[in-house]
Amino acid sequence: MTVGRLSAQELGRRLDRILGATERLIADVPDERMDDKLPSRDRTLRDLAYHVFRLALAFADGMDRGRLPREWLAEPAPAALRDGRAVGRYGALVRGRLTGWFEGAAPREFERTIDVYDGPQSGHELLARSTAHAAQHLRQLHASLEGLALPPRAPLPVEDFEGLALPESLW
Repeated sequence: MTVGRLSAQELGRRLDRILGATERLIADVPDERMDDKLPSRDRTLRDLAYHVFRLALAFADGMDRGRLPREWLAEPAPAALRDGRAVGRYGALVRGRLTGWFEGAAPREFERTIDVYDGPQSGHELLARSTAHAAQHLRQLHASLEGLALPPRAPLPVEDFEGLALPESLW
């Protein structure tokens, strides 16, 4: 996939659409299947969907605080988020937080250097990385549901993946 430099505004729009697709996808998962494990991974469907939303929220928190520690990305889904609808509602809250953050962000905000757990990154680099990270996990979640005979109602939003630094491999 060709990777170009997308604007921060475009990355923000794509991240929102990716989160929206994740929200709709996980809300359809039957309650009894939420703790099914992913292929070759020690992570459940519930934890993967939560992680998509948590990593997006970590972007905004990292921008606000000037740092993004690894621990923020390792959090499992809280016990209260037991079913897909609850995880989806959490996703809607994250999308609301991000919408507000982007509305208030000045263009120069993305030039700031953020202390990320694996080295400093500009705000723009962190946004591009977070958007690609969310997209990759949406791809994995979509494929996992197909593999579990839970075919998603909507196709993957592949147009939103164009220009993102996604690995060739799903896993």
